[in-house]
Order: sequence, then C-alpha cells, then structure tokens
Amino acid sequence: MKFAISTYSLWRLVDTGEATEKELIDVAGELGFDGIEFAEIHTPDGKDKISYAKELSDYCKKAGITPVQYSVGADFIYGSNGNLQDEIERLKKEVDVAEALCVSGMRHDATGGYNEEDKKYNGFSQALPRIVEGYKSVTEYAEEKGIKTMIENHGFFCQDSDRVEQIITGVSHKNFGALIDIGNFLCADEDPVKAVSRLSQFASYVHAKDFHIKSGSEFAPQDGFFKTRGGNYLRGAVLGHGNVPVFQTLSILKDSGYDGFITLEFEGCEDTKTACRWGLNTLKSICEFLNW
Repeated sequence: MKFAISTYSLWRLVDTGEATEKELIDVAGELGFDGIEFAEIHTPDGKDKISYAKELSDYCKKAGITPVQYSVGADFIYGSNGNLQDEIERLKKEVDVAEALCVSGMRHDATGGYNEEDKKYNGFSQALPRIVEGYKSVTEYAEEKGIKTMIENHGFFCQDSDRVEQIITGVSHKNFGALIDIGNFLCADEDPVKAVSRLSQFASYVHAKDFHIKSGSEFAPQDGFFKTRGGNYLRGAVLGHGNVPVFQTLSILKDSGYDGFITLEFEGCEDTKTACRWGLNTLKSICEFLNW
C-alpha cells in the first residue's frame, strides 16, 4: 500500500510562513509519504494556473513524490451565479489543471447545500437530476484527459452514503466514482462502518481521517469543535487517537479490493508535523497487519 498526504493537512505550515505551497512537497517526503494530494492550488501573482500546476508537478518528480489527486470546490446549484453550464465549464478548466499536475484523479463537490433565502429545490431528490447532469458532463470531459473524477462524502447536503450512492448510480459512468473519507460521514451523523460498507464498491480514492466526538446532549464544547448536521460536535484528531473506527473501515476497503493510495487528512489542534507523522505510523501499522 502507498500513502499520500493532502496539502490541506499541512496548510497551517503555509499560514505560519514555515513553508510555501511548493515546499509542502518536501515536507511530505520528510514525513515519509509516497504521494501528495493538492487541495486546490494557489497561483502566485504573475503566473497562470496551468503553468504553476506544471511547476508543482515537476517539483514532485524531483522530490520523488507522486502527485496523486487534485481536489476543488464546486456547486452545481449556486456556483457560477447559479448557471449550471457555466459551472460545468469552470470545472472543465480545473480538469485541465489536474492534467497539468499529472494526477490520476480529481474530486470536486456537488453543492454546499441550500441558500436559505433562495431554495431552488424542495429536498435532495429534486436537486439530484441537476447534480447528476453536472457530474456526468465533467467526467465525460475528464475521461478524454485520462483523469478520473469523483464525489466525496463532503459538504453536509451530499454527505450521507445513500445520497452519494444515488449520485454515482445516477451518473452511471465508468470514469466516475467515490472518494471515501472514512471520517466525514460523522458530519452527517452516520455510522462510518455502515457507510463505508455501502460505498466501498465505488471507491476510487480514500481519505483516512479521525475525529473526537462529543454528544449534542452534553454542554457544547467551547473551543476547537464544530457542529454536525444533527447537533453533535466533532474536533479533528490525530489518526487513531479519536473515535472513528479506522481499523474496521480500512479492513472493509481492503476486503472490497481497493488498491489505490490512502491519503491522510488531519485537521486537529496538535502540531502539524507530529500529528501527520503519527497518523502515517498508524496507517502503516494497520496495513501491515492487514497484509495490504
């Protein structure tokens, strides 16, 4: 098994001036990762996005780190001023960026959900055909570039495993699958074991993430936690230190035949490098035990 890290996990180093976006590639290598996922890229002034993406790809080659994945935001309901075709065309340009990065996959969101002042649809089922249309158009374009596209269980509105499954089966395209984040199901108050079991057959890529959980029936934590859709509370954790059933969910994915990269996501309060190093140690230990 090979392991990658998302630049999202390391971004605190950029915010504090400890590293540039490009230097996160070196950090990934220092920590022992085989690959890197770019969670958006942030083009420096005076450069265009495609040429900067090629720079990052070249830097990965020199550093011996595989550029694995590109993840970007999207919204098929409200994005591009609510114009679906414009949002599709915008995402096609992001596919071109993914191609320049030399990654094999690209994840983009479906939608962030409803604007309370302007609900275009009454519930998920009404929004589903528009979301399917958007994903299908983008993945058909991406197939021509050799880039597989996928939906992640992310963003509250399309986070539940049954909703993700409906989108995947609605798109019904060999170039489209699931980015399964083993922790994110908790944001929609769903059991990760049941959710991963449902979606493992569609897995194109995997995020390993952990959370600390506090019940919504208790007094709200005052710092570091965010609220789930159902009113519970989560805080990012070092992988293996929290409440996500990491071993069991990874076992399910192994048994399903998944053989791609496993990418660490960390969003906790601990020191970034220490947390990511410890998380990688946990991943390696689990995969060694599973003979994966």
